[in-house]
Amino acid sequence: MGNCLVTGASRGIGLELCRQLRARGHAVTAACRRASTGLAALGCRVVEGVEVTDDAAVGRLAATIAGERLDLLVNNAGILSRESLDDLDFARMRQQFEVNALGPLRVTRALLPSLVGGSKVVIVTSRMGSIADNGSGGYYGYRMSKAAVNAAGVSLARDLAPRGITVLLLHPGMVATEMTGASGIPVAESVAGLLARIDELGQQASGSFHHANGDTLPW
Repeated sequence: MGNCLVTGASRGIGLELCRQLRARGHAVTAACRRASTGLAALGCRVVEGVEVTDDAAVGRLAATIAGERLDLLVNNAGILSRESLDDLDFARMRQQFEVNALGPLRVTRALLPSLVGGSKVVIVTSRMGSIADNGSGGYYGYRMSKAAVNAAGVSLARDLAPRGITVLLLHPGMVATEMTGASGIPVAESVAGLLARIDELGQQASGSFHHANGDTLPW
């Protein structure tokens, strides 16, 4: 049985990841700002008060699992707002950088003592962070923060390769969650795809960018 940790675990993709990982028999630590009723029912170890922008909060999370091996870390916590060129709210954009780009790096660095050879680190990113795939513009803060975390993920893959740790950048698809206004594919379908990619992609794919459906995405 593997040990897994998921951030942003109280709802949406994070909650479903916890549900499907638990159904597989894995031990799951669910990190979130505040637990939901759905999360409380899953039988995960729930760590509340985890704000990925806060060093002290992430440090408390690391202390919770100190001495334990972590087979899978899923950096899922993220936020989205819809800046246009006519509505460049720089405070919102900075917050997206803090959560979407710096958050996964902060969490991964704090949990490194629990990551060993064979462990996998997943960053739930977005194809909206792809420069080559941007055909519609807008979403300045979200696109830029996801492009930034893609760059961070590739650097992590290079830096952690000597330790035998795999880093994967995965796009879940357009998923029907609260964040997207319930538009897109069912959450369970997306998560099944994410887990299939996590299962099949190993060290040779570390630092790569994939859609949950298996497609390789352009940078």
